[in-house]
Amino acid sequence: MSQLSSLSVIFPAYNDAGTIASMVVTAMATARRLAPDYEVVVVNDASRDHTGQVLAELAELYPDRLRVVTHPQNRGYGGAIRSGFANATKEWIFYTDGDAQYDAREIADLAAVVDATTDMVNGYKITRQDPLHRVIVGEIYRVGVKLLFGLGIRDVDCDFRLMHRTIFDHVEFTSTSGTITLELVKKIEAAGFRIKEVPVHHFFRAYGTSQFFNVRRVGRTLVDLTRWWWRLVGEPALHGGGRIPGVTPATTASRAAAAERWATRGTALALGAVGAAAPAPAPPSSPPVASA
Repeated sequence: MSQLSSLSVIFPAYNDAGTIASMVVTAMATARRLAPDYEVVVVNDASRDHTGQVLAELAELYPDRLRVVTHPQNRGYGGAIRSGFANATKEWIFYTDGDAQYDAREIADLAAVVDATTDMVNGYKITRQDPLHRVIVGEIYRVGVKLLFGLGIRDVDCDFRLMHRTIFDHVEFTSTSGTITLELVKKIEAAGFRIKEVPVHHFFRAYGTSQFFNVRRVGRTLVDLTRWWWRLVGEPALHGGGRIPGVTPATTASRAAAAERWATRGTALALGAVGAAAPAPAPPSSPPVASA
């Protein structure tokens, strides 16, 4: 039974040849139950394995539903997610990683709590299924970021999110690294969007290796966190009266306008007139994307 008017499912992928096919197939099966109008967007962030070959085969299987965005050079995790956002065309936008540590079928659990008072649904891990050292570092990161940045949600590090497109009318994202998760959550909360949280399962990585857990990457992340704390917390408090650059507060009027715009498109879809009578709004702004 359809619960959403339209849905974009985004997977950033980097060396995920062993998992991306199952993620795409599962997402397709799930999305068709949740929305009459749906798409899957995979961002191949200059993978060095055969992810590109797998995606080419999948594109032949789903020519009307799957779009592959290929970066000739690696843009980082944040850059891949932003490319996905820029290429999404539907009212509701979901993203998670292409490494299969989350179950795409649980998108349905997020969609189930969507109502007129929902702007974003954020998953939180029931139990983190990682080696012990990653669990410990991950928990320190989760608690530390939550306290330092004053976040309201319980699991900023859970990249399993369903967002209404209105968010992108009010918030601009710029991070190119893994810090995009805290930038995203902090700015969405600062804009006043209404967030719900749903428990989701987390699984051991079955293929590939984490791009985060090495000394060099952890050190770089600590530097990035310091910079982002200044941009999102320190500087706004000191000079901006608490206002964060790149954030426009959501209002009742803006939400109503967005609801009316998408209701019009939904009616056109039901009449089989999408494109001629009611073209989709432009994708969220983002740097140019190199497409396969």
